[in-house]
Amino acid sequence: MSRVGRMSIPIPQGVEINVDDNNHVTVKGPKGTLEFTFQSEMKIDTANNEISVTRPSDQLRHRALHGTTRALLNNMVKGVTEGYVKMLDIKGVGYRASLKDKETLIVSVGYSNPVEVVIPSGIDVELPTNTEVVIKGIDKQAVGEFAANIRKIRAPEPYQGKGIRYRGEHVRRKEGKTAKK
Repeated sequence: MSRVGRMSIPIPQGVEINVDDNNHVTVKGPKGTLEFTFQSEMKIDTANNEISVTRPSDQLRHRALHGTTRALLNNMVKGVTEGYVKMLDIKGVGYRASLKDKETLIVSVGYSNPVEVVIPSGIDVELPTNTEVVIKGIDKQAVGEFAANIRKIRAPEPYQGKGIRYRGEHVRRKEGKTAKK
């Protein structure tokens, strides 16, 4: 039995969960609404203010889907109640970010022209300083993917550590070339 899959998910106050016949789940909460269609083999039950996921057999496919389905449901419930946040730090001389009309993030990281990134719907971007980017949203996958796309513009390099990195990320530094004697 899957350790993750067999745990039930408590439903917080103010969260509504609807499960259709074909496992289309809609989760409504104070921060918004999320929808997802899960595999029809998994059985999703909502009773006693808890969500439980059961699998029909011990086949490899069902065992793999069991924990994944439960984890995705838990992420949906947490997203509509608390939301998700990713923080990025920009390191480097002259490297900075700015917002244009709350729809476009402009990142200047050493290229000849600044890079403009359109902010997808459902994601909020804040800039406490011009070298810090805070990405917020209710969909864990969308927040993580957008943060990864921003980081990919200029990933941190190992010699000087310049680039865009996650808050708290450790960049392994290399020693540069030394002069021959």
